[in-house]
Amino acid sequence: MSRIVDSRCVLAVRDLKESTRFYIDVLGFRRDFGDGSDGWSFLSRDNFKVRLGECPDEKPASELGNHSYFLYLTIEGLDELHQELAALSAPVLSAPEDQPWGMREFSIRTPDGHRIRFGERIPAG
Repeated sequence: MSRIVDSRCVLAVRDLKESTRFYIDVLGFRRDFGDGSDGWSFLSRDNFKVRLGECPDEKPASELGNHSYFLYLTIEGLDELHQELAALSAPVLSAPEDQPWGMREFSIRTPDGHRIRFGERIPAG
C-alpha cells in the first residue's frame, strides 16, 4: 500500500531573494539546500517544509483576497510566537484571540501576500 512520507508546500513568489529572507530572518526557517540561483528556495522550520519558486510575472497572492490563505499551522507557544514575530516586524494581521472552536489563533502576511494562520488548542477546563 502506498503512503505519503513527506510533504512540502510550493508557493509562487515575485521576488525570491526578498521572500527567502522573510522566511529565514523573520519566520525562523533554514535553507535545506541550494542557494536560490536556480529560481527555487527549499526551506524548513521544524517539520514544516516550503518550496518558493520565483514567478515575477504571476498575479501576486495579495490580490487573491480570502484565497491567499495557504497554510494553517497548529503550534505550541502561540503567544510567544506572536511576540517573536511582532518584534521582528512581521506583518501581523490579527492578535492572538480565542475562537469558539477551541483554538487560540492569529494570522500574518508574507511579502507576496500569502496569509498564514497559526493556532494553538485551548486547554479544556
